[in-house]
Amino acid sequence: MKPKRTILCVDDNEQSLSHRKIMLETRGYRVVSLSRGEEALERFKQGGIDLVLTDMAMPGLDGPQLIAAVKNLSPHTPAILISSKVRLYDHESQADVFLAKGMYAPADLLERIRLLLVRKRGPKRIQHRHSSFSSQIGVA
Repeated sequence: MKPKRTILCVDDNEQSLSHRKIMLETRGYRVVSLSRGEEALERFKQGGIDLVLTDMAMPGLDGPQLIAAVKNLSPHTPAILISSKVRLYDHESQADVFLAKGMYAPADLLERIRLLLVRKRGPKRIQHRHSSFSSQIGVA
């Protein structure tokens, strides 16, 4: 049985947060849900987060600022930014994926999460296989 991946889900709208949490947990993900960017960043610093899924517009530390802070700490952690304000999306954001609220199906979000997690995990598997093979044949 493969270990559950942990998603940090952040949104100041409790209804949206609850909906995403239920959707992700029913697909086998572990979800840490928080309503403030500052809390999310502190939780991220504790470790064990595989992907960040955040709303863009939040009071205090907003989604793009949260993602920038996360990428500063862990550049390979995938991040998805969601917003209803498509025109305000900053193309300089460090988010790996931007989704407009109401413009994507839940299956699209789940597939993007899956692909980002596979991409994050990929190089480690290849590196592990390479080092295992190298040790088997006696190459450093």
